[in-house]
Amino acid sequence: MKLFHPLKNRPFALLWSGQTISRIGDFIYEIALAWWVLQKTGSAKVMGTVLICSFTPMLLFVLIGGVTVDRFSRTKVMLISDIVRGALVGGVAALAFVKLLKVWHLYVASVLFGLADAFFQPAYAAVVPEVTPPEDLLSANSLTSLSLQVGRVAGPALGAGIVAWGGTATAFAADALSFFISAACLFPMRGMPAPRRDGTPSSNVMHEMREGFATVLKSRWLWCGMLVIALINISLGGPFSVAMPFLVKQMPRANVGLLGLLYSTFAVGAGLAAIWLGRFTKLPRRGVSLYCGVALAGLGMLAIGLPITLALIFMAALMNGASLEVGGLIWTNMLQELVPSEQLGRVSSIDSLGTFVLMPVGYAIAGWATDRIGPAQVCVAGGALTMVLAAVGLLQPSVRLVD
Repeated sequence: MKLFHPLKNRPFALLWSGQTISRIGDFIYEIALAWWVLQKTGSAKVMGTVLICSFTPMLLFVLIGGVTVDRFSRTKVMLISDIVRGALVGGVAALAFVKLLKVWHLYVASVLFGLADAFFQPAYAAVVPEVTPPEDLLSANSLTSLSLQVGRVAGPALGAGIVAWGGTATAFAADALSFFISAACLFPMRGMPAPRRDGTPSSNVMHEMREGFATVLKSRWLWCGMLVIALINISLGGPFSVAMPFLVKQMPRANVGLLGLLYSTFAVGAGLAAIWLGRFTKLPRRGVSLYCGVALAGLGMLAIGLPITLALIFMAALMNGASLEVGGLIWTNMLQELVPSEQLGRVSSIDSLGTFVLMPVGYAIAGWATDRIGPAQVCVAGGALTMVLAAVGLLQPSVRLVD
């Protein structure tokens, strides 16, 4: 099957295996964190603040991270980041085991975690096309996304089970272990050289950042897409990450298992979409398909907030996950094919900044709105706004012309 062909390449197989395990750990941590905050504080505002603490330093330093991964070995950057993040989550687990974990500890750990993440994310985005032949790139991206969806399916279910069996401290420890396993997978790849660069490398970090911004600004489809997706990440990210646990809490017979199952359903939809897209070598009309997927994702989020049956809520979650996956994979493929390799780290970091810069605002708004008007209303409003933004993106000729 073409989808799995990139796994015959040992460097990609190591990279993919480590990230699959790490991503399962990430979602174990997400469920444990949500349940700890619900039990200890019952505040959506605290939940939003923890997420803001993770995203803000990532946004502040991701441009420096992009320049770094275009200068040095990308696999070494990822290796160091995994070790640092594993140590941070291990510290949270240790505090939880001895009953000393406080909200402010989570704030500090989240800030430091976000800083390490600022170097990992652009490195990962840039290293996949380095270790993958061009004809396998779409399949490799689908596998990369599939590993994320495996984490989203298995992680919440495992997280709920671990929390129920051993408490949140044990779940935090499981996430820490996943980072160290990922680092062990990256260790054999530590000898990969830094990316080749045309001309004489500049010693001026700001100059290299400006080069990256110049590449973005001369591509209308690129900066337009970043702007629209930044707003979409407010309208979808806030309801998904902040309002969803509180929506589940209002349901009959609500428990951590139901929350984990709902989050896993989003991932099942995304995983099915990744398997379907992984069969292709090239996708036609990528610009139009990208925003149509986003519009359907908005419709799914809107439906989740309506007074419908639990079965229909799960169907809407499945559609939301599949539609977002289509859009996300198309966007990644466009970046990797249309951006020069020696600038991919910088452009990927600008993409992260551009598309996620308003995510903390979305978390804050969703936390405030969930406490004031309720989680269902937040999901309806977020889904409707997403559909409007997708329509705005489709109105741009430069988007529709991207094939």
